Formats: sequence, C-alpha cells, structure tokens
Amino acid sequence: MKMPTLFVAHGAPTLALEQTGYTHMLKGLVGTLPARPRAIVMFSAHWESAVQKIGSAARYETIHDFYGFPDELYRLRYPAPGDLALSMSVRELLEGEGIACEADDSRGLDHGAWAPLMLMVPEADIPVVAMSVHPGLAAEEQYRIGRALAPLRKEGVLIAGSGGIVHNLRRLDWNAGPGAAADWAARFDEWIGEQLETWHTEALFDYERRAPHARDAVPTPEHFVPLLLAMGAADEERTAKLLHREYQFGSLSLSCWRFGDE
Repeated sequence: MKMPTLFVAHGAPTLALEQTGYTHMLKGLVGTLPARPRAIVMFSAHWESAVQKIGSAARYETIHDFYGFPDELYRLRYPAPGDLALSMSVRELLEGEGIACEADDSRGLDHGAWAPLMLMVPEADIPVVAMSVHPGLAAEEQYRIGRALAPLRKEGVLIAGSGGIVHNLRRLDWNAGPGAAADWAARFDEWIGEQLETWHTEALFDYERRAPHARDAVPTPEHFVPLLLAMGAADEERTAKLLHREYQFGSLSLSCWRFGDE
C-alpha cells in the first residue's frame, strides 16, 4: 500500500528516554500507517553535506553526537540494518532528476535519526536508508529532492524527515513550565501550519520573508529543511495533517506532520 510521508521533530537527544505525550504518539505512530513499512528513508538535520548523501551501510553504528547528557544516553544503541538495493534505487531516482548525490557506507545514524526511530521502531528491525541534508539549497530545491523519491512510497517505503520547525537553542527558556510556548514561537509554528494545510508552497518557500518571527524560529535552516523534503515526497496528494505539537523550554517545537494521505 502507498505510504504517507512524515516530518518528526527530534528535540533534545533525551527524547529517547522521555515519557511525554509526544513520545507516546511516536511509539504508536507506525501502527497508524496503512501497513508496516518495508524500509524507512530518513533525512536527518544532523547530517549536513554539500552534496546529497545516501547511507549505504549494511548495518548502522549509533553516533552519539552530543555532549554533557546523562550516561544512560551514551549506552543506547540502535543497530538498524541498511538496505543496499533501496540505497541504489534512491540514487537512481535522484540522478534521474538531475540531482547530484553520493553513496556513503561509513556513516552511522546520528541522534536526529535514531532518537525518533528508537521510539517508532524499538526493535530496530526495519531497514533504514539514512539521508543527509544540504541546508544551502533553496526551499524549492529541497522540495524537489523529496518529490523525486515519491515513487518509493508505492513500494512500501516510509519517507521521513527529522528536524524541528522552531529550533533556536539560544532562545530556550529554561524556566518555562511544561508545555508553555513563547508567543513568537507559537505564531511562527501556526503560520507554517496554515501553509502546510493549504499546501501554499509559494508562501512556504518564502517563509524567511513572510512568516512572523522567522529569524528567531529558524536561525539556521538545517532543522527546517527535513519538513520540505517530507512534504515534497507527498506532492501528488498535497494533504497535510498535524498529528501532535508541544513545546519544551518555551520554544523548542516538538511537532509531527503527516503528508500524502489519499
């Protein structure tokens, strides 16, 4: 059955250890899909590259790409298998659209990938193809990369982007109560949501000029890019549904969007 696509916020690395409404939703997310995915193509905000990279490891190492967190986090492992045939299919689809790309069999899964996957697929028994992001590309180009991979959805492949719609670590409010949202963060999040639900790509691609508080919400684009990639892969249906939204520290947005339901 044809898979929808997903955008998931990964928040802090401690996501994998937390018990919240958001993590509860992630734990049940695969069960809401039309079928269990045969594989997952996962774009992570924490793998940046100047050329689109395609993970091709036989089995992924777990990268602990963070410092100063509880020891328990560093003991976590997510040994997901790769899928070389799918990696090759991804490359063929991208190259067919004139998108430069390279295979990479040496990189493991960073926390942008394994933290949400550990909740979504705790057994690590669904093959993964890790994907980098190129933050320097225009929003239209990000969308085009996602759209190029859309045929995989008919093969039972789940395409997902992991990042954060509002992600500014310098604006975190460490004294904010649970679930409290700064006005500027909520306004940006809501504006983005309106563009997604109406599939207003013209406005969305120009979010830096049109969206309220865009510079505060997206000081650098790498965490926003996975949203555009996941959205582009659902261009045929152009449907968007917000599954969950909450905030940590006043402005760290934890949201999950589902695209492409027919």
